[in-house]
Amino acid sequence: MAAKSAAYRAAQHDEKPRRAAPTTPEATAVSLDRVIHERTRLGIISALAVNDSLTFNELKRLLGATDGNVSVHARKLEDAGYVACTKSFAGRVPKTEYRLTAAGRRALEKYLSHMEALIRATREG
Repeated sequence: MAAKSAAYRAAQHDEKPRRAAPTTPEATAVSLDRVIHERTRLGIISALAVNDSLTFNELKRLLGATDGNVSVHARKLEDAGYVACTKSFAGRVPKTEYRLTAAGRRALEKYLSHMEALIRATREG
């Protein structure tokens, strides 16, 4: 399958590309982690990657998102096993806290490696 680029193969097998070849839009669309690639979810997972944990309100404020958006996208990440959610109370006020799981960290690293390979391939293309 000569149509697959070195960057695409590297992203699929977690290896560094030997030589970056042009990447087709089809290969890019197929290989990106769709759970992470959506803008709000990428924001959530990136924020959690640099913080031990964040509350619902902290994520909402950081992302400039609505309650509904944060809730829906955090749930999607939680369902994928990328984010863990802990619910508690601070007095009588509910507190929802999120943290990145080991699987989420691995998925983000793979996603970032793939994007770096695509950028390299595009610049060299």
